[in-house]
Amino acid sequence: MRNALLVATMFLAVFAPSAGARPAPRTPPATPATTPQDQFPPDFVPTGKAMFKQYCAACHGMDAKGHGPARAALKVPAADLTTLAKRHGGEFPVDMVTNVLRFGPGVAAHGSSDMPTWGGIFQYMDNYNQAAVQKRIKNLCDYLISLQEK
Repeated sequence: MRNALLVATMFLAVFAPSAGARPAPRTPPATPATTPQDQFPPDFVPTGKAMFKQYCAACHGMDAKGHGPARAALKVPAADLTTLAKRHGGEFPVDMVTNVLRFGPGVAAHGSSDMPTWGGIFQYMDNYNQAAVQKRIKNLCDYLISLQEK
């Protein structure tokens, strides 16, 4: 009995709050790892240059000439994106590039399906906000237009 009383007293001393003491504040639960849509505020769409660097340069290279570090792993070499206008009668093919970015390259447009379908990825990243997805694709197209050889 004496041992039981001693154990109960020790338990209360360790686990019971002391008189006048406030309980420790509750810490918020840990947040999950950052998801892609958390990288930017909801209404922020990165510049075309920033997105090109993040999503395209690995294959197409920082200069967009098709010599990125991942080129060797591709079945079909990445295209030189600085000559798109030249290869389409001197006019940048906005509709074609928009469709490739949004729906994927397809065999005729790009040569293989090695290139990701960015439209679906952007939809996920932007929580299916179509205006943000369209703005991302427009920003990328505008950046590619700025890289065209004269």
